[in-house]
Amino acid sequence: MNNNNKQGVLLVNLGTPDEPTAPAVKRFLSQFLHDKRVVDMTRWLWCPLLYGVILPIRAPKVTKLYQSVWMDEGSPLMVYSQRQAAKLAAQLDIPVELAMTYGNPSLLSGVQALMTQGVEEVIVLPLYPQYSATTTAAVSDGLTLAFKQMAVIPSYRLVRDYHQHPLYIKALADSVRRSWQKNGQADYLLCSYHGIPQRFADNGDIYPIHCQQTTQLLQQELGLSDEQIGMTYQSRFGREEWLQPYTDKTLETLPSKGIKSIDVMTPAFAADCLETLEEISEECQALFKQHGGEHFNFIPCLNDDDGHIEMMRALVEK
Repeated sequence: MNNNNKQGVLLVNLGTPDEPTAPAVKRFLSQFLHDKRVVDMTRWLWCPLLYGVILPIRAPKVTKLYQSVWMDEGSPLMVYSQRQAAKLAAQLDIPVELAMTYGNPSLLSGVQALMTQGVEEVIVLPLYPQYSATTTAAVSDGLTLAFKQMAVIPSYRLVRDYHQHPLYIKALADSVRRSWQKNGQADYLLCSYHGIPQRFADNGDIYPIHCQQTTQLLQQELGLSDEQIGMTYQSRFGREEWLQPYTDKTLETLPSKGIKSIDVMTPAFAADCLETLEEISEECQALFKQHGGEHFNFIPCLNDDDGHIEMMRALVEK
């Protein structure tokens, strides 16, 4: 890629604790759950609840889950994100830095690292295929806060979403085909997306529309009938209604409908993380088998797959 304009790329994902310890997990969850984009409850109600009840109870439990998926090189999300950045930099031949909305490396450090390399225009690529105010907009908010701490800011462009990009759909479909080649095709392909409160969608968040469009395009690409593919939402938190159908409830009922073998993928996640490796691959697999399911195959995220990197390159070059 020609770099006469002194361009650089900032790859952004959600974030992860620095280490699988209770203090590090508590620090990370505190920053994440304090964001109004994520939890929009009135602060004087939410903060005592967050710091007095939720974090003391939740952090130790979540720490054990992180310990179960932690890799030798670190958190899976961080490891795969670093590999993505390195591969993309090699493809583009311009500076590429990694940043996280919450935790380290911060958005501020990512932008500063690019500017020390002479970058004047930053192409910000949030690794969220489907737009949501809870994710992509939170990146925009975080950049604004980072810029407030800088005397000179770069010009920048933000890739809002890529939920129906042909190379994204192709990369997803190719990952499914590879799984079928290796493990055989299951009765049903379930696309599990991270959920958001239903109220957010009622108030205008277009995330569920994007999820539906991704699933429809993937169905077309793979040539599946309506009986062979479906979509659900996972990772709900709290008592209010979230987007439905719920992944766990769906997995409980599928065996009674004659679906005994399933492939499960998570198209909203660009890199494997706690929600895919533990919640889906372990918890949901156990749930499916408890209710009469026989074969459960988890299809990994695109991670640093070559087709995934090619799509990122196309987005940046555009």
